[in-house]
Amino acid sequence: MKPTRDSLFAIAFLVVLVGLGLFSLSRTGGQGGLAPGGDFTLASAQGPVATQGFRGRVVLVFFGYLGCPDVCPKALGAQGAAFRLLTPQERSRVAGLFISLDPERDTPAAVQACAQAFHPQIQGLTGPVPEVAEVARRYGVLFSRTGTDSAGRYAVDHTSDTFVLAPDGRLVARLPASTPPEAIAAELRHWLR
Repeated sequence: MKPTRDSLFAIAFLVVLVGLGLFSLSRTGGQGGLAPGGDFTLASAQGPVATQGFRGRVVLVFFGYLGCPDVCPKALGAQGAAFRLLTPQERSRVAGLFISLDPERDTPAAVQACAQAFHPQIQGLTGPVPEVAEVARRYGVLFSRTGTDSAGRYAVDHTSDTFVLAPDGRLVARLPASTPPEAIAAELRHWLR
């Protein structure tokens, strides 16, 4: 059966709608489609860190783990490079949080050392599995262990976006892992205004 002009139009219209929906979910800039986010407290090498302590600053939040072979180093590297593009005054009003989704292997001290290697303003956080899972859930982060071998080694598949918190603590944007440092810096400046 030959498709009619009306059916081809309907299919094209649906494709455009799906494409727009996917685009709006990948970066919403404060529009609908974001998970609720919210304040949390997790462990750092220096003790508990609460997001309430960052009021007045724009905060980038990234979820990953130390054994991540590529996505995590790339995202944290882009975040550090974005911070270096800011002026000292702008930098004093931003922060980064790297949350380990593998607290059974990643100690607070190790997560902190990793985060600091990318930029001194990125803090490493983790905590008990249920607490980390709850924070991840509120931010719309999916993660799971995969590929456990006979020696007990495994990877952690996870959402690789970076989340932007406005100075008032609201979750306002979700940046894809492929976002370049220049675009991250522009996003930070947007919320600093």
